[in-house]
Amino acid sequence: MRAVVCHRYGGPEVARIEHVAEPSLGDGEVLVRVVASSVNRTDCGVRKAKPWFARLFYGLRGPRQPILGSEFAGVVEQVGTGASRFAVGDRVFGFGDEGMGGHAELLARHEEGMIAPIPDELSFEQAAVATEGAHYAGTTLRATGVGPGSDVLVYGASGGIGSAAVQLALHLGARVVAVCGTDAVERVAALGPDRVVDYQREDFAAIGERFDLVFDAVGKTSFRTCRPLLRDDGDFAVTDFGPRYQNPFLVLPTRFLPGPRVRFPLPRNGPESMAFVVDALGGRYRPLVDRTYELDDIVEAYRYVETERKVGNVVLRVAPAPDDGADGAAGELGGG
Repeated sequence: MRAVVCHRYGGPEVARIEHVAEPSLGDGEVLVRVVASSVNRTDCGVRKAKPWFARLFYGLRGPRQPILGSEFAGVVEQVGTGASRFAVGDRVFGFGDEGMGGHAELLARHEEGMIAPIPDELSFEQAAVATEGAHYAGTTLRATGVGPGSDVLVYGASGGIGSAAVQLALHLGARVVAVCGTDAVERVAALGPDRVVDYQREDFAAIGERFDLVFDAVGKTSFRTCRPLLRDDGDFAVTDFGPRYQNPFLVLPTRFLPGPRVRFPLPRNGPESMAFVVDALGGRYRPLVDRTYELDDIVEAYRYVETERKVGNVVLRVAPAPDDGADGAAGELGGG
């Protein structure tokens, strides 16, 4: 089978198309013929081993799992011994940053992991980018108790995680202010937040409002900057270490000091998180798609993601899609 393989750490050019052995199936696993995957910050971080100590988890000299790709959407091709949730021919999608493998024509996944049927109204490309951002954002929103009556500010609302956070917070009943750059204002506004702040034209930290949660979805602001935006019992939540790797070191002291806290919820892969994503897709959540690249253009896809100018998600088309009957109109928010 064809796959994108990264044998060493480095820039986009280390990614190469190779023919590799097909994965074997273990008990309880299904074999998925991948139609689409994504190229996201997680893939870029693993490929570059950034931050440097990521090598302790990914491999000291090169990626322990050379086929990246944490998200996937495709068709079940084979069902392993003991697997009963899915049948051959089922359209499925899912997530797995611990095993990766989405940048290949075939992928083995345990049926009790983060894998589910693709909702009828979603195309393969939409489903392929529906999980990572929603998984990370959903972890934060649930950990901080966001619900009806909550006031939430999402910084970095144009990214994959941020655009998911805006929609998921609305899905949970919160009032949402989205912060993004000028080029993304129109598309972020279409997601439905109560207000969009263009940080290139206005100081978002001086808008004169207070929030229960300020969610930095890109790791580019700081607790010090955002503290004036928070209520006394509010949370500054992050998915990134921060500009100076400071965020994890602020979690413990702010927990015991009066005033707002820094939160760094760690996502746990499992069926509960996948169920949350599926439930949100049944509501108002639709993943935002920026561009689509073919598998052979993986280097260009990486280069584009690393410009940090993408709005939403980048799709990697691994193989031609069978006639899936998905409603093209479902991609109106996600098309791009």
